[in-house]
Amino acid sequence: MFEIRGTTIIGVKKGNSIVVAGDGQVTLGESVVMKGNARKVRRIYNDQVVVGFAGSTADAFTLCEKFEGNLQKYSGNLMRSAVELAQSWRGNEALRQLNAMMIVADKENLLIVTGVGDVMEPEHGVCAIGSGGNYALAAGRALSENTNLSAREIAEKAMKIAGEICIFTNGNLTVEEV
Repeated sequence: MFEIRGTTIIGVKKGNSIVVAGDGQVTLGESVVMKGNARKVRRIYNDQVVVGFAGSTADAFTLCEKFEGNLQKYSGNLMRSAVELAQSWRGNEALRQLNAMMIVADKENLLIVTGVGDVMEPEHGVCAIGSGGNYALAAGRALSENTNLSAREIAEKAMKIAGEICIFTNGNLTVEEV
C-alpha cells in the first residue's frame, strides 16, 4: 500500500444531501507546499457526479478520466462505473501502479474507490481519504452523530479540524453538493 500525502477529502451523506469537500494543498515531498489552491473535488458527467481524489495528481486525473468514461458507458450508473474502474485498476498492470484514491458521489450514493479493487460505501455516512483523512473522518463522524448540522456544515467543520492537525492539509476548501 502507498502513503498518500498532501490532501484530505471527505464525503458526508446526511438526509437527502451528499457533500464532498477537499483542501487545496499540493505538497512536494514532506517539506514544501507547491500550491495552496488546487481543486481536487470536481463535478463530472454533466455535473451529476462529484469526484474527490487524493494521491499523485497525474494518477488521479488518469483515474478520473477512466471513471468518467465508465459513467458514459454505463449511462451514469455510479456503482457499476466504480466497480468497473476498481476491477480494471486492479487487473491492469499499468493502472495498478497508479497512486491515488477517490471518493465519488451522485444524488443517492457515496463511495470510496481504491487501487486495490475496493469499492466501499461508508457505514456511518462519512468517509475520508488522504493524509488528513483519519482526522476528518473522526471529526465528521462525531459531528454527524452528535449534532444537527447539515452535511455541508459537517464536511466544512471536519475539514477545518483536519487542517489544524495534519500539516499536509490546508483550509482552502472546495465543497460540492449533489
